[in-house]
Amino acid sequence: MPGADLHLHTTCSDGTLSPAEIVRRAAAAGLEVIAITDHDTVDGLPEAIEAARAFPGLQIIPGVELSTDIPRSEVHILGYFMDYQKPEWLATMSRFQESRVGRAEAMVARLAELGLPLAWDRVRALAGGASIGRPHIAQALLEAGHTTSIQEAFEKYIGRNGPAYADRDKMSPVEAIQLIRDYGGCAVLAHPGDLGEFADVEGLLSQLKAAGLAGIEAYYGSYPDKKVALFLGLARKYGLIPCGGTDFHGLGSTYEGILGLRPAPLSSVERLRAAARELHI
Repeated sequence: MPGADLHLHTTCSDGTLSPAEIVRRAAAAGLEVIAITDHDTVDGLPEAIEAARAFPGLQIIPGVELSTDIPRSEVHILGYFMDYQKPEWLATMSRFQESRVGRAEAMVARLAELGLPLAWDRVRALAGGASIGRPHIAQALLEAGHTTSIQEAFEKYIGRNGPAYADRDKMSPVEAIQLIRDYGGCAVLAHPGDLGEFADVEGLLSQLKAAGLAGIEAYYGSYPDKKVALFLGLARKYGLIPCGGTDFHGLGSTYEGILGLRPAPLSSVERLRAAARELHI
């Protein structure tokens, strides 16, 4: 399966597989390039890069996924090729992770008010010392017998419009793009088909392109061919690099893609690399 999977999560955020295991599975799938894009952290990159030494045919590129807000919806921005080892970048990621902890605590408290108590220590244990995310709360709900699936936990309780949802520190998509560009990275709009019924996708793309957006995730997870074609058309219209990935967490759920299911072309990786080089000139 030649190509690139540029949207993968590990145990350093809300995935279930270690960075090294992600690398092994990507190599077994025949992928040539992958990006580790954990939420608000780059802690998994050193382990992934070290593990990739055993697989000369596999390249690792640095990535991150940042959550941002627009009215009545949420936008995720992927960053690639940032200067992720800079102390200032790492300090920013630490602040974001602290905000995630506060958000998770608030959601657990709201669930208790709804008659769905969870042990905070168990949520932290599921995160394993990594950045706490909603999938950890969903797993705790499942374990406690409050839901029958992780998907149900999101749909009924902790999705954006759910009764236990809580916000973290807010950042706009434009601010996320600027942050990524400030550290020499390229910003890409993640899973544009999941922005919700209130989102004006084309209006958003126009605004984000003006702010420096480099690409759009067209080849996403289990998107059908018709939806992929739609976003490829928008990429052409707005001069964006068509990127892609599976958003793999290893949760075994029906709503996430299989690692490497719909790889992005290697030409997209080279275009991202070239765009990042221009930011360093």
